[in-house]
Amino acid sequence: MQGFPHRYSVNASAKKDGLVLLDSPGASQLSSAPPIEFDGPGDQWSPESLLTASVADCIILTFRAIAKASSLEWSELELNIDGTLDRVDRVTRFTHFDIQARLQIPERANADKAKLLLEKGEKSCLISNSLNAEISMVVSVKIN
Repeated sequence: MQGFPHRYSVNASAKKDGLVLLDSPGASQLSSAPPIEFDGPGDQWSPESLLTASVADCIILTFRAIAKASSLEWSELELNIDGTLDRVDRVTRFTHFDIQARLQIPERANADKAKLLLEKGEKSCLISNSLNAEISMVVSVKIN
């Protein structure tokens, strides 16, 4: 890992109407539009869905690193996240993320350790730690 601080660059561009194009060096271009809740088309990534996806992605990548450092064997992790956007004190913001986590481990792995490390991954996620929102995660561990 490189030393801190880290810097991340994104270029966003848009015309008066239509999609917002998002570029980051070395990554594929994404397009974005308002979600259907804000009168958008509902068929594109939105800032709201991208933020929710960032929480999921960060938890998985953080867990992956923690599991590797802890020599935990696992085969698959699936997260379903529902982010709640609400008005609080006349400010629109995410207030809660509900996470359903399903982790598959081999028979020889320790299920209690796996659950503990996944919970540690959620607590250590830099994206969710940067947000002012409550996070609830329910973990199920399946042995295959």
